[in-house]
Amino acid sequence: MELVGRDREKAEICELLDRTAAGEGRLLVVVGPAGAGKTALAEYAAAQGKSRGLEVVRAAGVRGQPARLVWMQVLEDLGAADAARALLVEPAVAELDAAARALIRGTRRLVVLDDLDAAGAEALAVLPVVAGRLAGSGTAVVVTVTEPPGVGREMSLRSLTEEQLGTAVAEHRPAVRHALWLASRGLPGPARELAVELAGLTDQDDPVVELALRAPSQTAFLDVDPNLLSLLEEAAARPADDAPRSRVLARLARELLGDATAANRRRALVDEALDLARRSGDWQALVEALGARLYALWDPSAAHDRLVAAAELVGLARRAGDGERERDAMFWRFVALMELGRVSEAETELSAYQRAAERAGDSSGRIMVMARHAMLATMRGRFDEAERLAAEIAEYGRRIGHPDTQNLTGVGSWSQRFRNKAVWPRALEMLRPIARRRPGHFFDADVAEIEVMLGHTAEAAATLERLLPKVLVASGPRWLSVVVELTTVATQLGDATAAEQLYGALLPYEGRLVIRAGAVIEFGPASHYLGMLAATAGRLADAGAHFERAIAFEEQTGGLTMLAITSAAYADLLDQIGEPERAATARTRARTLAERLGMAVLLEQLDSGAWSLRQDGDDWLLVAGAETARLRDSRGLRYLRALVAASGQDIPALDLAAGGAGVAGSGAAAILDTAARTAYRRRIEQIDADLESADRAGAADRATGLEAERSAIIAELQQATGLGGRQRRQSDDAERARVNVTRTLRLAIEKIEAVAPLTAVHLRASVRTGRVCRYEPGPDGPSWVT
Repeated sequence: MELVGRDREKAEICELLDRTAAGEGRLLVVVGPAGAGKTALAEYAAAQGKSRGLEVVRAAGVRGQPARLVWMQVLEDLGAADAARALLVEPAVAELDAAARALIRGTRRLVVLDDLDAAGAEALAVLPVVAGRLAGSGTAVVVTVTEPPGVGREMSLRSLTEEQLGTAVAEHRPAVRHALWLASRGLPGPARELAVELAGLTDQDDPVVELALRAPSQTAFLDVDPNLLSLLEEAAARPADDAPRSRVLARLARELLGDATAANRRRALVDEALDLARRSGDWQALVEALGARLYALWDPSAAHDRLVAAAELVGLARRAGDGERERDAMFWRFVALMELGRVSEAETELSAYQRAAERAGDSSGRIMVMARHAMLATMRGRFDEAERLAAEIAEYGRRIGHPDTQNLTGVGSWSQRFRNKAVWPRALEMLRPIARRRPGHFFDADVAEIEVMLGHTAEAAATLERLLPKVLVASGPRWLSVVVELTTVATQLGDATAAEQLYGALLPYEGRLVIRAGAVIEFGPASHYLGMLAATAGRLADAGAHFERAIAFEEQTGGLTMLAITSAAYADLLDQIGEPERAATARTRARTLAERLGMAVLLEQLDSGAWSLRQDGDDWLLVAGAETARLRDSRGLRYLRALVAASGQDIPALDLAAGGAGVAGSGAAAILDTAARTAYRRRIEQIDADLESADRAGAADRATGLEAERSAIIAELQQATGLGGRQRRQSDDAERARVNVTRTLRLAIEKIEAVAPLTAVHLRASVRTGRVCRYEPGPDGPSWVT
């Protein structure tokens, strides 16, 4: 086969072989994508080597074979069986060097290894050792790879020009040659394959249109192939009958999915394509238009449209016996049903798809089902099962060469985020380069969400400010999940303005389930995020309603993971609106679920929450980390509430006993006569005894009356002593207050110990009593909502 447009490369190969024949060996690495002509150059090198009298040994890397087998084959052919066998097990540096020495030993030779990187990283790892032995030898090594390995002299293959490509495939019609160049990206391999297909066309077929329909896309999901789009635009501008024009427009709409700004154009194109297909009566055009509709309308507002299109496509494919197209449509039905929150129906559709894939021996279908079962396992809190399935997906995908394996295994990382915060920094580093490569699809929002969870608030706030205006006017398959990621950022930052804007964007999707990547990842119901946004924006009543709807949805669908998270968020809201008992119930539910499911991240958040001691009717409600308790009213709880409200501050015992600050004990110089003072003090002693009895009996009303009488007597004693600015001495009243307050606080903590023992331990260690009392928690102590 003639190597058109490769004169530079041929000259470099000939120079390498001439040097080798003169005893100066080297490594030459030919780098280029599939179809660039690497194998043709390897054959050229082998032919030129033989013509120069070199011994030529060839081998090729094959995906899935043992990595070093390609080197073993070469060594076996050279008669170095011992060195070859040494590569069977993990070789040490000495065995690798022995293999390299065996490779260069003896006569002048050329070793050609085609597609070496297909054999894997271990095969490439031998190259540096070999390269180090070639200098001064009579051996040349020519290797072809797809990506540069970073060793040896590298020669990159460029695309051919239009003229060169036309010569290579004998195509001289300018429009067709240009279309062929666009379709093949100037690579001779794909161009020759497409030229063979063109040779079978009739005179009625437009070769440019046919190339637009047949050319494979060369990009990954959500990346735009500019060459293919240019070719489709040219084909769409040519006159054509309804059916071929429908097919071109349908494909153009589908390929524009990677353009996040083209939502309106995609819909217009696919609507026109469907109308043309129906008018033409052409079955192929109709099924292609319906199939393209599933991609072109892949945004949350069009979920119902996709569900309808998928149902029609299932029927058409079933009647035509097209099992592959039928399965594809069934899968799209599953995705749309999940988006719409119809989880039970979606699972039924997934089961039907799984059975159809198994009957057809569809390995790609099998891995798709595994990934969705992993998603459902994560949704239900079965994280071990999800991670086991992710490992199986990785292994099975590698075995069958599934192109989307890495993305499908992401469900394992998603499940880990609920159990292990250590995965967050790794995810951040993985997402940053993706965000730079695909700016129009808001991968920055993924980055910002993790940043705010890691406490990098300044970076997350800057990203929120930059992205929010663009996201609010955008659409696409990732849009809804991007909105909920920015919801996390806005609510964590307490940005009420951003929350209000996101709330308006998300509100139409109340009742929906937020998913991503064809339901590989599930974020939970939109209602949960509406609750978060409403709470941040100050819409507290709306927030409660959204949380309640989210909880009902999660209970109905078995979404235990999000049920735990929503319950915790709802508890925070209930605390905010002054419903501590309901908050305690919701928080207890969140904790119970988190403990059962092993959601360590949520448990840590619950443990780090603020404590509270609040009066609720005639009782007091204590919320302290994992412990909640309802307690009968008592003086001790009131004293305790005053202390924690003034954390770190001294409060005189007499002030606590009198129920207010600024009250000091009486001096020794008395204005009241001795009999009056004696009567007052006996009455206080009697009141103290009665108060202790009332506290133990839980008689709150009686205790309130006694407390009022006691305060009045103390005030009278205060007024009658220590006048005229004289320095006061410690009084009997202050000492009596010290004793009584200490005893009363001790009794309150004993009651707390019976229902919240960990809280009691903390209080005993943190409450200081005496003539002056103080609540002094340690540096890691809780904060209190007062």
